[in-house]
Amino acid sequence: MNILIVEDEKNVRNELKRLLENAFFKVTVIEKFEHVVDQILDCSPDLVLLDLKLPDQEGQTICRSLRQTSAIPVIFLTSDNSVMTELDCILLGGDDFITKPYTPSLLLARIQAVLKRTINQPSEQFLLTHKDLSLNISTYKVLFKSEEAELTKTEFKLLHYLFQRKGEVIPRMDIIVYLWDNDVFIDDNALSVNMTRLRNKLEALGVSDFIQTKRGVGYQI
Repeated sequence: MNILIVEDEKNVRNELKRLLENAFFKVTVIEKFEHVVDQILDCSPDLVLLDLKLPDQEGQTICRSLRQTSAIPVIFLTSDNSVMTELDCILLGGDDFITKPYTPSLLLARIQAVLKRTINQPSEQFLLTHKDLSLNISTYKVLFKSEEAELTKTEFKLLHYLFQRKGEVIPRMDIIVYLWDNDVFIDDNALSVNMTRLRNKLEALGVSDFIQTKRGVGYQI
């Protein structure tokens, strides 16, 4: 599934790209904002995340032009939380409207809902499974048999990283950098605390020894 990001703020664009790639989407970004509609049509994505305030055109204008020739799903993503703006965007043909700052799990869930509604995307697209344990990347929940538990953001990132590298022994420092790459004050104990909390939640579901400690090295699933 290919999602196209139309966002002029570089930091937001990169954050969205990482989030979606971690959710196993193919991601395309627009960095030059001339002839945006033509670029969208040339890319032919499965869904567009469209900012409202762009350098050369507003998002509403782009959506209006796009709807003349295409039914590509569009989710508006903006800091404008006006009810009238939201109504205008939906009436122009937008499929959803999400305000910044967004919650990553909510954004993924809303993308899932639009894809299911518009192109019958199965919910299994958002499930990662290993040894009968499933991680739902759109709800931040972990599932085992008929039981489920909700994870914190850090617990989710931790388990998601282990799923991405299942079968590997992952050094502790690799995990620390992945979880807290922008915080120089995080120490090694923070990983131990979050790992213990995550293991406790898994054990409460009936899952034991899912995350193995490789003493002196790191962790493996």
